[in-house]
Amino acid sequence: MAVVEQRVVRVDGVRTFYRHVPGEGPPAVFVHGNPTHSEAWLPFLDRMPGPAIALDLPGWGFSETPDRAGFVYSMHGLGRFVGRFLEVLEIAEHALVVDDWGVVALIDAQARPALVRRLVLIDTVPLLPGYRWHWIADRVWRRRVLGELANLTTTRASLKLLSSQASPGRGALPEQFLDLIWRGRRPGTWPAVLDLYRSADPDRLAAAGSRLGELSCPALVIWGRADPYIPVRFGRAYAERLPDAELVELDRAGHWPWLDRPEVIDRVVAFLSA
Repeated sequence: MAVVEQRVVRVDGVRTFYRHVPGEGPPAVFVHGNPTHSEAWLPFLDRMPGPAIALDLPGWGFSETPDRAGFVYSMHGLGRFVGRFLEVLEIAEHALVVDDWGVVALIDAQARPALVRRLVLIDTVPLLPGYRWHWIADRVWRRRVLGELANLTTTRASLKLLSSQASPGRGALPEQFLDLIWRGRRPGTWPAVLDLYRSADPDRLAAAGSRLGELSCPALVIWGRADPYIPVRFGRAYAERLPDAELVELDRAGHWPWLDRPEVIDRVVAFLSA
């Protein structure tokens, strides 16, 4: 099992928490989605034979939550932040692993595709035409007042109830995973969540992926066929847009497929180590 260190760095004044696996050579960089944080990547980090890094985005996990007046929580703002994080740590060439809204890192990666040596997408938000938001995002988080009220009143019990959508059997997510999410929950509202979803109209999502074809590195696209939020057709669309992509569709797997099919972890680690 790898040694996973916990570190902090300041990126443009923002206290940023990250997990680090030591090693020589270009690292694998893991970027989480919503509502998780870097702890969700621990099963992968534990098995990494070489260097790896997983950060908490500002507003999530154990990183600082800068004031909205001075920080842009849009998909492009967070994408730029990931790029700055890599620059501060002096990371040039790297592999990139993203799930869900970790796709903000892919927005930045399109600006410097030669630096990405390998790419793994796991049930990511589509930077592609044709996506329409799932009901929680569309009817709650993207709506003024409703989103603020929902975040103010969220409890662990309500989180558990909502999580039943994300699993293929419509049962709640594992208690350990729910605990992980709750550990990274900020008291009161989650302003970062609201701003992020409200910045992502369908046409803006499609525009943000306009240069996906320039990422010519080997890519692995993994998708749970039972994902209730992002249909598997978008995994197929990603695999078509990326020049050197392999698509893995998984039966009996939801939005976080490694929870339902643990063999995903070894598959990803093997791909990164190839």
